[in-house]
Amino acid sequence: MAKRIFDVLVAVSALILLAPLLILVALLVWVTSPGPVIFDQERIGLRGQPFRILKFRSMVNGAAGQGPSVTASNDARVTPVGAVIRKLKVDELPQLLNVLAGEMSLVGPRPEVRKYVEMFPEDYELIHSVRPGITGVASVEFANEAEILAGADDPEAEYVANVLPEKLEMERRYVENQSLFGDLRLIVATVFAILNRPENRVGTSEKGGTQ
Repeated sequence: MAKRIFDVLVAVSALILLAPLLILVALLVWVTSPGPVIFDQERIGLRGQPFRILKFRSMVNGAAGQGPSVTASNDARVTPVGAVIRKLKVDELPQLLNVLAGEMSLVGPRPEVRKYVEMFPEDYELIHSVRPGITGVASVEFANEAEILAGADDPEAEYVANVLPEKLEMERRYVENQSLFGDLRLIVATVFAILNRPENRVGTSEKGGTQ
């Protein structure tokens, strides 16, 4: 109950405080790329129930039918504005509405699409005992996931074979040891992970790469 109250209070406060940023990002997405501002996709959440996760659209309209479910840093489907908001994780902010709806928490295991959940049903049985989160331990530890996948010949195969199993182990440990204090630490760690990306550091310039 304490976690749910914390989620609602923070989500409402964030939506109010970040309203100018949300409006700006929505306008940028709308002006620079044909298609809807918000991207929604089915994910599997609490007790294995499906819900529609919300994001600012960072890829070309219809991208879900043009490639794999995972996104590498060199994915041609990502728009110029999308590349920026993905690096800053601003594309995830509409999920504050998922939090208010009770479908997500601020911190928890990241929700996956059905096909990946069905590949690891035993792991997800425990993970789906809690609400999925906007951020979580796997989100922090795999902050460079897009770059890892960009180096693979087959990004989706790499994700299923190596990245996802590691993330699942982290998520299971989170569920078994979760606490409000631990969630606060993960929120702070998320902010540091975003700010510590080389391309997001003030006074540094991006060298090489395809982002």
